[in-house]
Amino acid sequence: MIQKLRTRFVEKVWGVSRLPPLFGHSFQKPIGEVWFEPTRDLDQLLAKYIFASERLSVQAHPTNEQARALGLGTTGKSECWVITHAEPGARIAAGFREKISAEHMQAAALDGSIIDLLDWHEVYPGDAFYIPGGTVHAIGGGVSLIEVQQNNDITFRLFDYGRPRELHLDRGVEIADTAPYPSSLRSRIDGDAGQLVDGPHFDLFYWRCGGEAPFPGLADHPALFIPFSGTVGIGKEDLAVGECAVVHGPRSDMLHGDALLLIAQPRR
Repeated sequence: MIQKLRTRFVEKVWGVSRLPPLFGHSFQKPIGEVWFEPTRDLDQLLAKYIFASERLSVQAHPTNEQARALGLGTTGKSECWVITHAEPGARIAAGFREKISAEHMQAAALDGSIIDLLDWHEVYPGDAFYIPGGTVHAIGGGVSLIEVQQNNDITFRLFDYGRPRELHLDRGVEIADTAPYPSSLRSRIDGDAGQLVDGPHFDLFYWRCGGEAPFPGLADHPALFIPFSGTVGIGKEDLAVGECAVVHGPRSDMLHGDALLLIAQPRR
């Protein structure tokens, strides 16, 4: 069974004035995110598109343990970015270039020099970055991506380029990992099948329907299907780029067509 998810368009100061035509909407204000609203039977994960015409804030999200310790619920926010478009030279930041102290990070956030301490990675379509809770990160301008995350939006902004938005410096410093970003958390879509995230909260695979690679070994519970390219038939439904669906009991014999899919499944 397949259940297509409803979309929610979220305004952001750093968003784009025109979305790709596949979304079929025009807006008066810049749209930065397109959310696929979770369903009750798969509410642990949230999938979204992010469209950045300008730099996003420098920020961090808590782990599950940190969220509980701060009295913010039982779930933190770990996420994965899969780049769909990048202008020449576009970059994202994940982690610091070298280990720093919490005091140094706080001072750098106050004077803006935190930008120079971060590790900026040039990105290309197909690149993937797993961002565990606690990782200090930022998205640069000229980047579009698909994000799969724990379904929580606790964000602590450390620096926001002078925009008139609230910062959360004390809590951000408290939960931040001040170490370099592990290279093992960066991967890339390469070939017809592979795994981008093998994490404590969710798995994220890519798989080409119509190719010869074996279907991922999914557990027998619902998964999110997000076309990265092409269109896939699931039973009597078609699922295309710009859409996302919950698929129950996912199996390869349910699928037909030619599409590169992202498949996310929560850990249980």
